[in-house]
Amino acid sequence: MQKLNLTQTLSQKLSPQQIQFIKLLQVPTIELASRIEEELESNPALEEGKDEYEEPGTYEEEDSLGNEEYGEENIDSMEEINLEDYINKDDVSGYKMYGDGLPVDDEEKEMPIATVETLVDNLMDQLGYLRLDERQTIIGKQLIGSIDGDGYIRREMEAVVNDLAFAQGIETTAEEVESLLIKIQHFDPPGIAARDLQECLVLQIRRKNQEEPKVKNALKVLMLCFEEFKKKHYTKIQKKLGLTESQLKDAIQQIIRLNPKPGGYGGVYSKTQYLTPDFIVKEVNGKLEVSLNSKNAPDLKISRSYAEMLDAYDKSKKKDKKLRKTVTFVKQKLDAAKWFIDAIKQRQETLLKTMNAIVRYQFDFFLTGDESKLKPMILKDIAQEISMDISTVSRVANSKAVQTDFGLYPLKFFFSESISTESGEDVSSKEVKYKLKNIIEQEDKRKPLSDDKLEKLLKLQGYNIARRTVAKYREQMNIPVARLRKEL
Repeated sequence: MQKLNLTQTLSQKLSPQQIQFIKLLQVPTIELASRIEEELESNPALEEGKDEYEEPGTYEEEDSLGNEEYGEENIDSMEEINLEDYINKDDVSGYKMYGDGLPVDDEEKEMPIATVETLVDNLMDQLGYLRLDERQTIIGKQLIGSIDGDGYIRREMEAVVNDLAFAQGIETTAEEVESLLIKIQHFDPPGIAARDLQECLVLQIRRKNQEEPKVKNALKVLMLCFEEFKKKHYTKIQKKLGLTESQLKDAIQQIIRLNPKPGGYGGVYSKTQYLTPDFIVKEVNGKLEVSLNSKNAPDLKISRSYAEMLDAYDKSKKKDKKLRKTVTFVKQKLDAAKWFIDAIKQRQETLLKTMNAIVRYQFDFFLTGDESKLKPMILKDIAQEISMDISTVSRVANSKAVQTDFGLYPLKFFFSESISTESGEDVSSKEVKYKLKNIIEQEDKRKPLSDDKLEKLLKLQGYNIARRTVAKYREQMNIPVARLRKEL
């Protein structure tokens, strides 16, 4: 027997305006311009320029052309609007919201695609210069297609043979495939299509002048003492190859100049990307001034002609069904434009409010640029300071950057955990990392300091820190272990 139950639930839903604001808040400055451009293209009621819009009903009854009553004339122009050009029959009501920078109907638009020559394109061009028959060309293309983004072929030759048999219907052998691989390994960039790091470095060192003793010794190190080289057991290499310390040093210098990832992760020709600051902090007479990047404050306004159309409808006595449909469309576009302008203004206010709080919290750093003066600060601290939710602060801090007198910093840089000192004072983990980095930079590279010794040195400076924390901070700064920091 079926039973009917009445349940009451409480749920929170975001309004279209809130969604609009959230998406705009997390957009970095460099993407904001394109987001605004999209809105301008999709909404004719939104225009660029300073806002001179007045509420309907405040215009003079006589227009600039001297017409006593422009209301009926504007109504006629409204009737001439072709709604099919603007209104989607399936979605007349409401404002069409956007996803992460792309419209809902993005598949209907032609999006421009940047053309960049990739690693594979470059290698295919070089393959064309070899005098290969059709069969060899197919094998060569299969090998090039098997190259990873960093420039290595990690598939076994037998696996490539199987690929050719199943996918191309070509029967071959591992020896034939390897003979073509050797030809591809002579392509640019040097070291391409190597099967491991040792082969990659050997391919590159062989392109250098083999008459030079330091190049010869470098090749010997790679061919005969690669394991010792990886572990930086230089004394063992010296004994095994009979080299002096000076000869070994010259050979090692040749090797460390080689490129361990010749593929460059996918593209031979890559475009340089620049980090655009969202905020600018300047010191003026001992005071810090915070400002937004000018691109964060675009001049947007409501279209006067659309506002006049709506005003004309209110004054008109002629209100048929077709006209109401037209006015509904105009009102939707005006509302959408107002929403967007308000969201942009709210974005500016939130960004400035958050950045000002960060500057107040980290005043000493912004004044001096000394990383040791950074205070421990988490998202919750700023959220409480500006009376906003932690998620809002997180959206501001994520993918935003600030230009200071001492360089460009991502906002994430200023957030850190706290570590206690012997005096009981809390200091930022950034300060500890700064001290740790300085100790490692000043160490004797012939006898680099272990994590245990680094821990003891930091404790002597008053920082209560565990060895595992030292190791964690060292890894976060991409500093290798003591054995790999050893130099001749």
